[in-house]
Amino acid sequence: METNKKELRQKYKALRQNLSETEREEMSLAIANSILTLPVWGKNYFHVFLPIVEKNEIDTELILHLLSGKDKDIVISKCDFKSCQLVHYLLTDNTKIKKNEYNIPEPVEGIEVPTNKIEVVFVPLLAFDKKGHRVGYGKGFYDKFLADCQPNVIKIGLSFFEPEELIADTYEDDVLLDYCVTPNKIYSFFNP
Repeated sequence: METNKKELRQKYKALRQNLSETEREEMSLAIANSILTLPVWGKNYFHVFLPIVEKNEIDTELILHLLSGKDKDIVISKCDFKSCQLVHYLLTDNTKIKKNEYNIPEPVEGIEVPTNKIEVVFVPLLAFDKKGHRVGYGKGFYDKFLADCQPNVIKIGLSFFEPEELIADTYEDDVLLDYCVTPNKIYSFFNP
């Protein structure tokens, strides 16, 4: 069954808000454990989003610990709301994190990392379908960011929920995910 992005945003925001803190923690842990099995550990620059706790997003702190333990370069972003672009910074011990007006945790400043250095991106989303399309909050930050990445960047969606059959209103220039990790399964989308 096809569903459009607006309907999916409403549905999955509500589903996520209904998760208890314990469910969110357990599901985030299951996702982090599955990530260990992905064929990405030969890469060095990993981009991770920091969760908006108020929106019950996946807790990526466990992923940060995995990356740190494997001595990877971790990249986090700051939103430029004028251009709807993300500016990327290396996460170091000295990085100060502050929530912006939308409660998104962001680096205050730091060492900028050019988009073309990033090799793996963990992509936030509200919903995804069986072809690798995703639905975000609709501002387009990640669409622009992923379109600017190297063509071989590995795009990994993270979702508490399983995929929809098909998102009806996708665009030809939507950047598809390579994988999506849920608490129960890893989905692979290798689109020619």
